[in-house]
This record gives sequence, C-alpha cells and structure tokens, in this order.
Amino acid sequence: MKAVVTLVTVLIARLKSHAPQKPRTMLHRALGVATVGASLLFAGHAVAQQVFAAASMKDALDDLSAIYTKETGRKPVLVYGASSTLARQIEKGAPADVFISADQDWMDYLQKRDLIDTSTRRNLLGNALVLIAPATTTGNVDLTPGAADLDAKLGSGKLAMGDPAHVPAGLYGKAALEKLGLWSKVQGKVAAADNVRNALLLVARGEAPYGIVYKTDANAEKRVRIAGTFPADSHAPIVYPVAVTKQANRADADPFYRFLQTPAAQATFQRFGFTRP
Repeated sequence: MKAVVTLVTVLIARLKSHAPQKPRTMLHRALGVATVGASLLFAGHAVAQQVFAAASMKDALDDLSAIYTKETGRKPVLVYGASSTLARQIEKGAPADVFISADQDWMDYLQKRDLIDTSTRRNLLGNALVLIAPATTTGNVDLTPGAADLDAKLGSGKLAMGDPAHVPAGLYGKAALEKLGLWSKVQGKVAAADNVRNALLLVARGEAPYGIVYKTDANAEKRVRIAGTFPADSHAPIVYPVAVTKQANRADADPFYRFLQTPAAQATFQRFGFTRP
C-alpha cells in the first residue's frame, strides 16, 4: 500500500509539471493514471522497468526509450522530476528500478540510506549551465566575475531557476552566482521552480526575462535562446550519476541500465547536448 500511495504521488506530480490544464481535466488524468498504476501493483505484476530521472533528461530519454522499446518490445516507465523529489520518493518506497540524478548529492543521499546497489553507480553524463532569455529578445549578458550586467538587465523582472534549496540546477546556479559576486544582488528576484523544466517554461512563456537552466534544456525549447554561459569553474562539475536501486527487479532494470551506457545511447545523449562526464 505504501508503494502504491507513493507512486500515485509521483504520477500526479509528474502531471503537474506539464503545461496548465483545466482543473477537471487534470484531475481526471491524474486519477486515471494513478488507477492504472495501482491496479498493476495490486495485481502483483511488475510495471516494466521504472526509471526515475532528472527532468532535464526528458527529451533525450524519451527518444532512447522509444529506441529501446522498438529493439526489445519492452517499454520503460519514465518518471521525471527534480532529483531531490525523486530521491525522497524512492526513500518513501516509490517503485523505482533505475535512478538518474542531475547531481552527485542526491545519489549520495540514497547511497547513505542503502537504497541503491553501489556496484552499479556510474557517472553517466555531463552538462553545462547557461543563462536563457526569450527567443524574441537580443543581446548577451556578461557572466564574468564582478560584472553587474545581470542585475541591471533584470531590473524589476524575475530570474527563473530551480529552487536553490534543493533542485540541482538551482544549487549549481546559486553557486555560480555566488562565485561571480551576483547572488546578493539577485537573490531577491529569484522565481524558484520545483524543477529545471518549470524554470525553463517561465522564460519560454515570457513570465521571466531570464532563467538559469542546463544547456540541454535551452536546446530543447525553441522559445528561448542562450544569453550567456556560466564559466565551468564557477560551480561544481555537472555530473549525472545512474544506479540500480536495491528494490529493483533486476531482470527488468539491468538491460535498460546497460543500454544507457552503450555507444549508441551515448551518441543520442550527445545529440541533445549532453557531454561525457
């Protein structure tokens, strides 16, 4: 029962991360998906391989999932969100087989609680941190140490970013802004999002003039452009670790886990802008 309740929570949270819908439509979709998930669990069947992955991986992982399904006939169940949220859901018993975090800290969180098979932990991908603006705008922002360009250009506008209290993209962003001497100037203007894709949407919709996301997120959204790239030494290296969980059905989890590390899968990740760690 605990796993079912947690799965329902994750699924509903996943729906909320998409574009706004009419409340009645959202509720019907959430209940429908939750009912399917719960019925499968109560029936005692594994729901294929459950992959919990950082929201920034969505486009690349959706593509890879389609390729994997075509090759094997087995379709992974992909759940996206902030690494922090997903890790806590796994801690509460959510039925994840594979976890991919956008930073080392949240994988460490699960490892310390003995919730992952440490022998499977690998650094899967890398990324870059960028400043974005709506595609309809022009001009770049100086992101060198001591520059006040960002604060001046924000004016009374908001800076969209993942919540710097727990979302990896927000943590990287805060660290970079501190290193550049900008955090104290802009922290009161931060619009904190519950994951990096929602920060991306705030800028894409014109609700914030600037935002901090990964380069791969900027590449995936035509309504934004890159206005600046944060120096690599302004924050910790962006690394996406992957691991199989202790509760995993290994017959389902292991093949997909290995597939993610194949040269073909790595080439797909790189096509979306990810780098090797």
